[in-house]
Amino acid sequence: MTDDVKRDERHGDGAEARRAGLSRRSFLRGSAAAGLVPLIAGGTAAAAEAPRREHGARIYGPGPVKLKLTVNGEPREVAAEPRATLLDTLREELGLTGAKRVCDRGTCGACTVLLDGRPVYACSVLTVAAHGGTVETVEAIGGGRTLHPLQAAFVENDAQQCGFCTPGFVVAAKALLDAHPRPTPEQVLDGLSGNFCRCGTYDGLKRAVAAAGKGGGDA
Repeated sequence: MTDDVKRDERHGDGAEARRAGLSRRSFLRGSAAAGLVPLIAGGTAAAAEAPRREHGARIYGPGPVKLKLTVNGEPREVAAEPRATLLDTLREELGLTGAKRVCDRGTCGACTVLLDGRPVYACSVLTVAAHGGTVETVEAIGGGRTLHPLQAAFVENDAQQCGFCTPGFVVAAKALLDAHPRPTPEQVLDGLSGNFCRCGTYDGLKRAVAAAGKGGGDA
């Protein structure tokens, strides 16, 4: 009896596969490839669907769903999973990278955007919660080659260093000035309290907001 036959008898079915020209490795490779077929074929089935209603409640998911937003004045339709944050959608779906992903925990304010006129942390708002809403990002503040007066005030007052927090501060400051065109020092502190600057440029930030306000009051 040859060594190959003896080895085949010890390994039973695996030996039968080898005699048929099919190794365990190639069998597993083939099985894995076959397992991928339904996933690939099912790609179109996983395409975004519109939210549905059950018992009067709007149901999203579990896969991507079609959502409508007005972003920087432009109607947009996106496909987002129920777990996707507004920051995910803005940066990865719409290519708007002005809102920064820094802490990603709703504490630093670098991802601040306006949702229906209110400053919010985009990393802490689900896209489905913003469905039908109006979103304004830092990209909408001053376009082209001309700086918005608020942005110019940031430059003139040295209100930025590393730049990671700057977009969030600009958006938060715009919300503040929209509500209080000539804010008091207390209103400036309150309006910027949700944003954190690791470089510590708070004096410059306060001066910039005060200068951008009507009348350029002190802060």
